[in-house]
Amino acid sequence: MGRMTWFSSPDDVTGRLAGAGYLADVATATTAFLAGRLEKPLLIEGPAGVGKTELAKAVARSTGAELVRLQCYEGLDEARALYEWNYSKQLLRIQAARGENGPTQGWDATHDDIFTEEFLLTRPLLTAIRREQPTVLLIDEVDKTDVEVEGLLLEVLSDFQVTIPELGTVAATRRPFVVLTSNAARELSEALKRRCLYLHLDYPDAEREREIVTAQVPELDDAVARRLVETVVRLRELELKKAPSIAESIDWARTLVALEVRELDQAAITATLGAVLKHATDQDRAVRELKLRG
Repeated sequence: MGRMTWFSSPDDVTGRLAGAGYLADVATATTAFLAGRLEKPLLIEGPAGVGKTELAKAVARSTGAELVRLQCYEGLDEARALYEWNYSKQLLRIQAARGENGPTQGWDATHDDIFTEEFLLTRPLLTAIRREQPTVLLIDEVDKTDVEVEGLLLEVLSDFQVTIPELGTVAATRRPFVVLTSNAARELSEALKRRCLYLHLDYPDAEREREIVTAQVPELDDAVARRLVETVVRLRELELKKAPSIAESIDWARTLVALEVRELDQAAITATLGAVLKHATDQDRAVRELKLRG
């Protein structure tokens, strides 16, 4: 099985991810380095909007790897995660074979004809395993799936191979860099957690978030950036339906630049609050709690 040196050290992770627009702290850089060096899946847990998915994307960008993404959801099954057969195309082939050869065509011959690569629909897990080029496999929001899918993931991620009864076993020639993300909506199985390295990501402190915002929106005035981050930190302390994510902080910064806001006073915050809070009740609470009006 081919091996790839994803990163040479934690410092290499920090530098290369920064070049890809992602500012990683020491714990993140160290864990990402180990995930590549040990070829172990990396489970990242934390609230929505703290950069879990973006870390996987940044690893792909910084290493020149292809990103293959499995977006998890309730009801996801093996056919959508791993592979399925193109049944309609198989049926057309069966009908065509009967027309050419008459009703005497044997099932064995038909079976061998329709269960081939031509009729296989590969889904993200099988796609990542079969790729010979460097690949980052992102299994996003794994906590939204059923326990049965966890069992499938455990099986695939243990051996990095898949057995297709009609075609045989497909083993990875080059292990992908695997990132699983979870918003902790439910507790994941201990078996899956044991298989992975673990990283908890939370909202950054104010100074690091300011660094992230100004790195993404360098034209933002420094005083405005500081006021923006202070306000976002205060918003996250409120009981909101959806706390502002880092991405929404960045969106807010871009909004202020577009509007040429030079001072983030109460009027400017009130006028642009829709860039960072996406629920009317959250905006009302923010206005009331932060005393933005009156």
